[in-house]
Amino acid sequence: MTTMKGLIQLVNTLQQVFTNLRYFVDDDYFPVFAVLPSIAVVGGQSSGKSSVLESIVGRDFLPRGPVAMTVAVVEGNATLGFQNLQLESVIRARIPDVASLISRSIDDIESELNILGRPIPIDGGAQLYTILELCRAFEQTFKEHLVGGRPGGDRIHVVFEHQLTAALRKIPMDRHLSVKNVKRVVYEADGYQPHLVAPELGYRRLIEGALTYFRGPAEASVDAVHIILKELVRKTIAGTQELRRLPALQSEIAAAAYEALEKFREESKKTTLRLVDMESSYINVDFFRKFPQEDLTGGIPATSPSGRFSEAHFQRIGSTVSSYVDMVSHTLKNSIPKAVVHCQVREAKQGLLNHFYTQLGSKEVNQLTELLAEHPELMAKREKCSKRLALCRSARDEIESILWTS
Repeated sequence: MTTMKGLIQLVNTLQQVFTNLRYFVDDDYFPVFAVLPSIAVVGGQSSGKSSVLESIVGRDFLPRGPVAMTVAVVEGNATLGFQNLQLESVIRARIPDVASLISRSIDDIESELNILGRPIPIDGGAQLYTILELCRAFEQTFKEHLVGGRPGGDRIHVVFEHQLTAALRKIPMDRHLSVKNVKRVVYEADGYQPHLVAPELGYRRLIEGALTYFRGPAEASVDAVHIILKELVRKTIAGTQELRRLPALQSEIAAAAYEALEKFREESKKTTLRLVDMESSYINVDFFRKFPQEDLTGGIPATSPSGRFSEAHFQRIGSTVSSYVDMVSHTLKNSIPKAVVHCQVREAKQGLLNHFYTQLGSKEVNQLTELLAEHPELMAKREKCSKRLALCRSARDEIESILWTS
């Protein structure tokens, strides 16, 4: 049979556990305080309430006097002695549920602390390591977004396969190679020379003029990919949990990434426009040699009876130039995406924060500390969670000790 002393010790242990937890755990969050049975006696003044309670407890402990009102809750104070074995049975029956609840609470608090993040180190070397670790986590997540389909790789593919293709098709080549414009360009380039059947300079000017239209789609492809990469940076920043609590570092990483992307865009734009300019600078003469001479002259003699070329002659020139431009368009449709991927996507994957790493090496400890500054509210929340966790672990140990002595 359980002794009165043992029962009081059991109740006191539970009460101490719950009292400690009460300071850091809300009743709604941690409803363990109702575990101990309560006894309430209700009645008018001098109706014998105190006597009923003291008879249950077996000891005189309540005040006396005409102004004393008794509304008492008995939860097992050290001065109380219980005689009812049923009371002990009820208490012990509830202990496993309390232990389980405390264990779940420990898991919840540990998860919350993981979200809040580890405390920031104060050592300069440890701070630098922490920053580098967070930067690598950012870069890894960025790469996953970039190569893992939407919203990265698939959208870039759409830029090349749909947007660039559509832009090339919309180039107003019919207007540029209309008979009226061909005649104007040829006469302005070569002058009125009846003996000049195939105006070389006229062909060149027409081709150069046509290829200037390709600069717009080339630049648009560069800008479209740049926008996608910037959106991926924003998405990665928002999705890197550890960076959320470090606004200064988050801002620095974002600024460094955007600066790098801007440099990649400028280099990509130079490269793609250089591809277009190269096609304008060198015209593949062999392409025109495959055409019969009459195709280049429009099937008419060098001079007509009127001393001028017929309209069919300029139509044939326009058609020949159009065939050449179509060939160049196909080439650029393949080479522009390669240049963009090489200058922007590849560089973003391999060295988005390279310049930032270089800057970190020259920062003083106080500057590293500023980068790792947290929100005061978050620090307070982490401290409170840490105290709650320590108390819950202590409570778990106390409860387990009671279970082992059951």
